[in-house]
Amino acid sequence: MKDKIDITIEYYSIKSKELIEKVNNSSNLNADQIINYGEQLSVLENKITALEVAKEN
Repeated sequence: MKDKIDITIEYYSIKSKELIEKVNNSSNLNADQIINYGEQLSVLENKITALEVAKEN
C-alpha cells in the first residue's frame, strides 16, 4: 500500500499537469486568467514541494 504522502503527491502532480494542459490548449486566455492559473499552479507546486520535504523527514 502506498504511503499517504505518496498518494497526495501523485494527486497534486496530476492536478498540476491538468492545469498546465488546460492553459497550453487554450488560445484565448486573457491576462487575468493566465495570472489566476499561474497562482493555482504555484499553490500546487508549493504543496508538492512541502510534501516531498515531509516525506524525506
